[in-house]
Amino acid sequence: MFALVDCNSFYASCEQVFRPDLRGKPVIVLSNNDGCVIARSKEAKALGIPGFEPYFKIRDYVDRHEVAVFSSNFALYGDLSNRVMRILKHYSPDVEIYSIDEMFLSLSGLKVDCAEYAQEIRQGVWQQARIPVGVGVAPTKTLAKLANKVAKASERAQGVCVLNTVEKRSWVLQRTAVTEVWGVAQRTAKRLAELGIYSAWDLATAHPKQVRRHSNVCLERTMTELNGVPCLALEALPPAKQQIYCTRSFGQPTKALEPILEAVSLYASRAGEKLRRQNHLAGCMQVFIHTSPHKPSYRSVSCLVPMIPTDDTRLLVHAARTAVQSLYCRGYDYIKAGVGLLELKDKKEYQPDLFQQPPSEKSQAFLQVLDALNRRQGKGTLFMAAQGIRKPWYMKQEHRSQQYTTRWSELPCVK
Repeated sequence: MFALVDCNSFYASCEQVFRPDLRGKPVIVLSNNDGCVIARSKEAKALGIPGFEPYFKIRDYVDRHEVAVFSSNFALYGDLSNRVMRILKHYSPDVEIYSIDEMFLSLSGLKVDCAEYAQEIRQGVWQQARIPVGVGVAPTKTLAKLANKVAKASERAQGVCVLNTVEKRSWVLQRTAVTEVWGVAQRTAKRLAELGIYSAWDLATAHPKQVRRHSNVCLERTMTELNGVPCLALEALPPAKQQIYCTRSFGQPTKALEPILEAVSLYASRAGEKLRRQNHLAGCMQVFIHTSPHKPSYRSVSCLVPMIPTDDTRLLVHAARTAVQSLYCRGYDYIKAGVGLLELKDKKEYQPDLFQQPPSEKSQAFLQVLDALNRRQGKGTLFMAAQGIRKPWYMKQEHRSQQYTTRWSELPCVK
């Protein structure tokens, strides 16, 4: 049996952890630059606030209903996610972190009542992290995904759904649209509709060879999983990223070159940190800048910068700044820039060129100290001066909450 534990309205729930006065009240979280709604508490959804709606369109409605508004605070969300995952690891020896707010647990070999154990998991996470979660339990990962949706949607389920019988599984599949099945995209659903397959039950009971002619082996595995036969095992370690991008819109348009140079320096530095975290080297960099597509004289330019494979932040920053200087043209209001690391190679398997000078031990030691201090003291404790100090171009965060768990100056005060 597999259990999928999924946090409820995760970003909104994170904002309520250190604000117990907001529990049971409508809360929304905005995207970068306070652009769109990306998370809503249950109470905000009940008010009819749609997801991904531009904030400026609903500002009056939000104020009228006294909805709590927060800018995205990813440092807080990432830290609380780590706490939840550490708690969940105590409930099973075999786990898979699927996303920032989801984890699969294997219950095989555990002599427990699945429903009672799932409730114990919910209560344990709430007691230790104050994050509400839903738990779906089923014989396969695909069914556990569906069970989790039922656990969240049904009041009678009380946050837990266990599909441990054929009858329960059939009941859920018959009431689930095929587009709700894990791994079935809209394009695939259109092809399935031509075969008369509209629900998860239709897909589970369809003839595999007929479906295979219109799709691929992945969908055939999904059909097998819907019938209670596991095809997908837990992944102990997430696969390494094939590309690493860091892009942001500016808080305000800029015509000057210096703010853009500071921005790409920051993005290259953050991308380099992620690169070292997965122990890879980058052999190529993409850099782009563009103006608003909604205004006349739209300009979007990018370039690829070949590099000797490296993970050194200083070299990445230098390459990004050099690229931007070649892309920049005066007279335009730039609103966004980005840096991408491509052609990633595993550091352990990379063989340098015979005439290439390997990185010095001092450089490697410097990068290790840089990452260690930023992990311990908080992101941005040590940074390249090229990133700038005041950052007037930085994205808008007018409603950001405190970074309660990752910044010493913003620790919660108890009176």
